[in-house]
Amino acid sequence: MTDIADDVLRIAGRWIGTPYRHQASLEGVGCDCLGLVRGIWHELYGCEPELPPPYAPDWAERSGEDRLMDAAMRHFGPPLPLTQARAGDLLLFRWRPQMAAKHAGILSGERQFIHAYEQAAVIASPLVPSWRRRVAAAFRFPGR
Repeated sequence: MTDIADDVLRIAGRWIGTPYRHQASLEGVGCDCLGLVRGIWHELYGCEPELPPPYAPDWAERSGEDRLMDAAMRHFGPPLPLTQARAGDLLLFRWRPQMAAKHAGILSGERQFIHAYEQAAVIASPLVPSWRRRVAAAFRFPGR
């Protein structure tokens, strides 16, 4: 693992237990899945690359655009082959193949990831087949 991956995992681990709050990004207070990634990015790099506009819970279904995937490619670079994903990498998920990516998490082990789970909190979940088949892309956090 690289230093950046170690830092991502350390930071993400501190967020576990943070309540789910739509559009929030404050450790211990509340976040959604994007807010978790924004919080990690902010701690790593000292700022956010862009602030997302306000978004409704059904934003991905209504927009017709793959905004989460597009933003990940702008700031992380091209996606990695899933076979090369390792702990500390960003995972994006699609609920269905033809839909936009709508969920994000941090790969924390070969079969586990950390994410903000709606109606719950930031948790570590097993990357079971039902989650694994929904992984749309993996991205490595850029070096500092």
